[in-house]
Amino acid sequence: MIKVSVLYPNSEGSNFDIDYYCDSHMPMVQKKLGSALKGIAVEQGLGGAEPGASATYAAMGHLLFESVEAFQTAFGPHAHSIMEDIPNYTNVQPTIQISEIRI
Repeated sequence: MIKVSVLYPNSEGSNFDIDYYCDSHMPMVQKKLGSALKGIAVEQGLGGAEPGASATYAAMGHLLFESVEAFQTAFGPHAHSIMEDIPNYTNVQPTIQISEIRI
């Protein structure tokens, strides 16, 4: 099982509409990726390690797939339309990481 994490840095001047992300963007992603998508999670950053510190990431979206190949096959045909929606909820460029789930 692999996890595709989309990390949205929290920096001065950045904005992130978590309601749009949860209510519009992620349902659209689910529909486009279909049965290849095995699960999703969305996290909203609340703070850092020190009291009062800002969260490193405003939000994180996670997508689960059986394999990297399953992700690439499902995502490839829809990459443009999914990425084109980003300005509707944030003004930051996300960082994407593909990880193997070990535990």
